[in-house]
Amino acid sequence: MLQVNNLTKTYKSGSKSLTVLDNVSFNVSQGDTFSIVGPSGSGKTTLLGLCAGLDRASGGSVRLNGITLNDLDEDEKAGVRNEHVGFIFQNFQLIPTLTALENVMVPIELRGEKNAADMAMKLLERVGLADRHDHYPTQLSGGEQQRVSLARAFSNRPKILFADEPTGNLDADTGNLVEQLLFDLNKEQGTTLVLVTHDLELAAKTQRVLKLKGGKVV
Repeated sequence: MLQVNNLTKTYKSGSKSLTVLDNVSFNVSQGDTFSIVGPSGSGKTTLLGLCAGLDRASGGSVRLNGITLNDLDEDEKAGVRNEHVGFIFQNFQLIPTLTALENVMVPIELRGEKNAADMAMKLLERVGLADRHDHYPTQLSGGEQQRVSLARAFSNRPKILFADEPTGNLDADTGNLVEQLLFDLNKEQGTTLVLVTHDLELAAKTQRVLKLKGGKVV
């Protein structure tokens, strides 16, 4: 599902350059759970963004579901993400002017599917938020917002889900609930799960762990 070969990312500032990722390689099979760990500044979030086609590598390649992202322009990469990828962010990234239901409906409507409201409501039911469907993000707790973002991420039935510190802003009990939903949806839909986390207990629940330090695999 995901093939990363000799991935390198270097940022240039004047005459100086900073290598954030240095020849990182790994593969993740369909349906697997995989975590990326390491100290702050080790390149975890940069790596996740490159794998999802949100940024362009300085060297190496990423193949996602058999598609080489390096060969695509920005519009084509956006099309791949819309068709194959779900994304969960630490700070939720919900649209503040839309209700929980409308936030989940957005990607469904962008794909041109009918019955978007019904589909979105079923997903909110699945994450235990059907009774909060008409609430705006500011009216929801952090855990509820993350569950809405989880429902939204699964609304396009992604083949792969990238999660960047999905429990980083949540208390322990709420974090455990979101974790359980992630793994349950992974099993139910056969979605490949790739997550970045500082939480080594969460990482230990995935099948494989990649540890980064200073942009290199250790």
